[in-house]
Amino acid sequence: MNVSSAVVRAFGLAKTHGQGQSRVHAVDEVDLEVPQGQTLAVMGPSGCGKSTLLHLLGGLERPTGGEVWVAGRRIDTLSERALARLRRQSVGFIFQAFHLVEELSAADNVELPALLAGRSRRQARRRASLLLERVGLADRARHLPSQLSGGQRQRIAIARALANEPLVVLADEPTGNLDTSATLDVLRIFEDLRAAGQTLVVVTHDERVAATADRLIAMRDGMFVDDTRLAGSHPRGLGGLIGLEG
Repeated sequence: MNVSSAVVRAFGLAKTHGQGQSRVHAVDEVDLEVPQGQTLAVMGPSGCGKSTLLHLLGGLERPTGGEVWVAGRRIDTLSERALARLRRQSVGFIFQAFHLVEELSAADNVELPALLAGRSRRQARRRASLLLERVGLADRARHLPSQLSGGQRQRIAIARALANEPLVVLADEPTGNLDTSATLDVLRIFEDLRAAGQTLVVVTHDERVAATADRLIAMRDGMFVDDTRLAGSHPRGLGGLIGLEG
């Protein structure tokens, strides 16, 4: 791998909780490089450390050991203020629980990251309008989250994650709360993002999501136990992914 092309890198990355006999290695000294344009899926049983890994890569948690680099900057040593600025500029987050602001419309939710990053309201609105069109929800722009289905909420959350044109999007169980139809809508968006060269790291239990990736890492007990290149990447398309339901 060409290291210079890596958007996300980690060296000896570790996160422990507790002390003594109760000490738990949530992430146990892992190394990782995610090159620009790659879609990486991380799978493993509940409690294996995959969500913690994602939070460390995005600067939502601080490691207890090792290094994390995003867009050529080491982030685990940054101040909270500098880390927040880097997250706004370079990282998009998608969560299982959506984390939309319930008092804001769909469009306002998508605009918010751009406004926080210092863009003008006009710029933020233009970007939000394009993204809502991209995720197929331009006609829901003025709806509150409570007026949307789970799948629509997640598509709004994806649009919000893309508001500042991040170098990497980190998704934590993005289809965990969705039915089959909504999941397929999200998978189509992920396929489009992959085709457009967006770097994605997706933590998932869902084989359909993993099947859209270029690469699959399996985790257990805080460690990587397998790292597989998915040559050809979901050659059957979404029709084949539907078959994984049965």
